Amino acid sequence: MNKYLLEIGTEELPYKFVNSGIVQLKNSFEKLLKDNQIEFSQIKYFSTPRRLTLIIEGFEEKQPDTVKVVKGPILNIAYDENGNLSKAGQGFAKKNGVDESALYKEDNYVWAKVEQKGKEIKDILQENIEKIVLKMQGPYFMRWADLDVKFQRPIRWVVSLLNDNELKIKIADVESSRFSRGHRFKSDKVEIKNPDSYEQALLDNNVVVDFNKRKNLIVESAKKEAQKIGAEVYFDEDLLEEVTNICEWPVPVICGFDEKYLSIPEKVTVTVMAVHQRYFPLYKNGKLLNNFITITNYIGDNFENIKAGNERVVVARLDDAIFFFNEDTKVPFDSYVEKLKGITFQKGMGSVYDKTGRIVKLAEFLAQRVNAPMDTVKRTALLCKADLVTSLVFEFTELQGFIGSDYAFNAGEKPEVVKGIKEHYYPLGADSELAEGIEGQLVGIADKIDTIVAVFAEGKKPTGSADPLGVRRATLGIIKTITQKGLDIDLLALIEKSIELMPVEIKDKKVLFEDVKNFFEQRLNIFYTEKYRHDVVDACISNGEVLSNLKDFADKIEFLADKVKTPEFASLNEAANRIIRITKDYKTEQLPDKALFNNASESQLWECTSVIDMDKLDYKELFIELSKTVKCIDEFFENVLVMDKDEKVKENRLALLYSLKRKFDKIADFSKFVI
Repeated sequence: MNKYLLEIGTEELPYKFVNSGIVQLKNSFEKLLKDNQIEFSQIKYFSTPRRLTLIIEGFEEKQPDTVKVVKGPILNIAYDENGNLSKAGQGFAKKNGVDESALYKEDNYVWAKVEQKGKEIKDILQENIEKIVLKMQGPYFMRWADLDVKFQRPIRWVVSLLNDNELKIKIADVESSRFSRGHRFKSDKVEIKNPDSYEQALLDNNVVVDFNKRKNLIVESAKKEAQKIGAEVYFDEDLLEEVTNICEWPVPVICGFDEKYLSIPEKVTVTVMAVHQRYFPLYKNGKLLNNFITITNYIGDNFENIKAGNERVVVARLDDAIFFFNEDTKVPFDSYVEKLKGITFQKGMGSVYDKTGRIVKLAEFLAQRVNAPMDTVKRTALLCKADLVTSLVFEFTELQGFIGSDYAFNAGEKPEVVKGIKEHYYPLGADSELAEGIEGQLVGIADKIDTIVAVFAEGKKPTGSADPLGVRRATLGIIKTITQKGLDIDLLALIEKSIELMPVEIKDKKVLFEDVKNFFEQRLNIFYTEKYRHDVVDACISNGEVLSNLKDFADKIEFLADKVKTPEFASLNEAANRIIRITKDYKTEQLPDKALFNNASESQLWECTSVIDMDKLDYKELFIELSKTVKCIDEFFENVLVMDKDEKVKENRLALLYSLKRKFDKIADFSKFVI
């Protein structure tokens, strides 16, 4: 079968674009092939900082021939009164390239079968490749030379091979050839004989083109190098991906620095190495060493200059860190709270000091409701933002919370407070860990709800890709913390409390409350439909104020997700929906009057359902009890006409059904289930 190779060679690409770029390219070619009815077995893809490469395998040389049936004019227009083709009929035949004798009549119209010859695959590729490449998207695309086109970085060479032969194309004024380029310090010309030889040809020239192979090579070679000094490497997944995408020939080098730099908080040292310098920290028996591994993109065996240069850079950064740490710790940690008055939280919403005051009140509000230790919760809330005005956090902003935690420890704060200051920022990402301590959980929720309500109060709620102050992430963080940590928190009451504490005049608090509430319900729906059926989630959200008890909501979702698969549920759902349909737009607080029952099925339904006290049963117990009533409900609808001519009888029967509907509603909105 045929194989096609396309390599786009560039100046060094930004590491964040390499993976997204190759996926875009692969998806675009898959669409091109499918749109043109071209069968293929697979598309392999490779990427490095200097190239994006695809190999398409298992396709025919041309599209299959097809016959297309085309509908023409209505018969009385296609033919004249003598049965001859009119000008309209002749034009239809000419337009579709068929002989007039090949036209046929069907369903009062004239038709033609048009044969379409399949195009050569090489022609399809040549017509579309440049368009696909230059339509790729990403941030910071650039123009170069006097060209009108743009790409992430200037395109320097293109390889285009169909099996053993060149398939000539041009991208951004660069004509293709069969010559690639090896490592920047090895070779400017690497002949690619065919797609099968591509990977090995570049490997021979010190380029590992496969991302996963390069990543594994970094891991294994770094581990092997670390073992020479009895150490273990800490691999952060994001850092590993970044380093993989900034080198083509990864070689690990062990470097070191003075032990005195280990006296500053470990998180600072690791951040300097990993985040700022792209080094991998080394540990021994769980303790950070004064060594690290840097991954070089180097061919050779003389690493002295590389080692010296990296050590010089990291020491300069660590010197800064030690200086800032010493300066920060000259004053009591809690003295920084007052300095928060100098940092604006958000326009119109006061300073971070003002926000801290609101966090304290909200945290206190939450602590009372979950019976948490008030002293440590309030102390954590007071100090949670204090490190924002320290020199160390000003220099290393990603360390906020972590530095505050270390400074609180040095200041002799309680362990719960120390832990809570760090954890109140959790979760840091969609899949990140949650706060373990109750202090971090409650203060984190207080901080996030204040931010969310403030953004909505200023009319800056998230729209499209805009997400002011990370409101979507904050909302999800609250939802996950409450549900996964089993906190008994009334989120609706918390929203009301937060609105009450806002430092600006709010014209309509009810509208603001509804906006925030609806936003939480939307995020709740999105979060849970990733794991559970959409109709189950909708049914549980739609039947009441779910935000009042998210823990109960989470348990209910899990319970019903299993139940909906059973025959028992199908019967109960049908019974519930019969009641829902007939009581639509009906509502009453009145119970039915037994004296107005004139059918045995009415009395029977009342007797089997009135004993169910929904206020004393949880949803699992209520589900069991309602399941027992299905037979009575079915018999009622078989034997009773609800819409009786007697208005009192009709109202009484509706009241009977509505009293039962309310019990179903406590479980879920059964009208949402798709069975």
